[in-house]
Amino acid sequence: MHKTIEQIHERIRDGNARVVTAEEMPAIVAELGEKGALKEVDVVTTGTFGAMCSSGAFLNFGHAEPPIRMERIWLNNVEAYGGLAAVDTYIGATQQSDTLEAEYGGAHVLEDLVAGKSVELRASSHGTDCYPRRTITTDLLLENLNQAIMCNPRNAYQRYNAATNTTDRTLHTYMGTLLPGTGNISYSGAGVLNPISNDPQFRLIGSGVPIFLCGAPGMIVGEGTQASPAGGFGTLMVTGDLKQMSQDYLRAATMTGYGVTLYVGLGVPLPVLDLDVVRATAVRDEDIRVDILDYSVPGRSRPTVKNVTYAELRSGMVDINGEEVRTSSLSSYRKAREVAQELKSWVEKGSIRLTLPTRPIDTTKQAHPIHQTTPGPRVLDIMCRSVITVSENEEITTAAKKLLKGEANHLPVVNGNGVLVGIVTTFDISKAVANPGKAHLVRDIMKKKVITATADESVDIAVQKLEQNNISALPVIDHQQHVIAILTAMDLGKLFGGRWLK
Repeated sequence: MHKTIEQIHERIRDGNARVVTAEEMPAIVAELGEKGALKEVDVVTTGTFGAMCSSGAFLNFGHAEPPIRMERIWLNNVEAYGGLAAVDTYIGATQQSDTLEAEYGGAHVLEDLVAGKSVELRASSHGTDCYPRRTITTDLLLENLNQAIMCNPRNAYQRYNAATNTTDRTLHTYMGTLLPGTGNISYSGAGVLNPISNDPQFRLIGSGVPIFLCGAPGMIVGEGTQASPAGGFGTLMVTGDLKQMSQDYLRAATMTGYGVTLYVGLGVPLPVLDLDVVRATAVRDEDIRVDILDYSVPGRSRPTVKNVTYAELRSGMVDINGEEVRTSSLSSYRKAREVAQELKSWVEKGSIRLTLPTRPIDTTKQAHPIHQTTPGPRVLDIMCRSVITVSENEEITTAAKKLLKGEANHLPVVNGNGVLVGIVTTFDISKAVANPGKAHLVRDIMKKKVITATADESVDIAVQKLEQNNISALPVIDHQQHVIAILTAMDLGKLFGGRWLK
């Protein structure tokens, strides 16, 4: 039992087609059954509206008089790529302003253009015989451009892992602000409305398929970068005419501590051809599972705190170890619903033509991490092994002598078993000596909360710990919490030539 694209088109032309959103489809299947739904429904529309950092646009300015081959290009002080041709560029959504930094970026330039605002173009060149001009500055509107073609390398993630933070400090990530002590859970994606969730085998989604993109007709180019459909993390590369887009479905944003991003409204119409399509589009939030990852681990492989469904995430609370943790979405379900509804009206009016993919997307593909021929430096490579420690029960005067003798500014404090229990600095001891009688032993003045490193840890992570905690040394410990070395700002300065310091 099946239908063809042409049969569906004929029903649309006759005004007899039934078009529903992916949010409506599960109830229809529950009421009519799979065969009844196949007979009744012709098209299911999907939608999502969320931060899609891997976005941008190709722009063509046209030639100046005299002509210039633009080599360095800025739009409202946001640098764009100058290696395409004389008067072409690509501006990425996450590129930050040279002057305003994270407050304004490529996404804001795109939104300003779509909103009808003037954008300053500034470009420079070394000058050639055929392109003698060396600089140009002019104000442009979107209508002044020959072409403004949005081309987004990675949009419409099939699903996103959720994020939480088990440390005692706030984290700022591309998943938003994560409160300490598992204080919140952040997630993204439209769940039941999400395009690829309704076609996980990519039977209907692929190259050449028409879509809704930021309020304009668009098209799927093919799989998106970093696509990993074998693991349930498919992505799409998409394109559309920026000149037809609406600010209602294209919004710039800045995520605190992370940077600029672009919110994109995207929807895909899915023709209901057979029972397999019916089953796929009957997906519910309860059927879509994601992991809640601990983003306090600054590496690629983050531990899973809990596996949950979108229904749980959208409920507003998730139970973690007996505690109710509040959830919040980075994407807008309301806007995703608007996308699906708007796309539904397009299909019903016949203003978008349904097609099957001209080239299928490989569902067995798995994304891999970067191939590193040269590993980055580890703490092991630069740490100082001749570390001096002090017992928590020693006199402060003894600690002072050790600091002077070792020419160090930090003394890790250990207990009777050699386990790290604190740290003292030259300042701590100087303050104690200046106020005699108030403290006698090291344990009286030591800081018990110690930020540490491990030998196999990346130096970049160690640098981050120093910057975030405003400290200048890290005791290096083994798995038994024994101090085996110390890493100081001086060690890092030798490695990076001081460039890591702000």
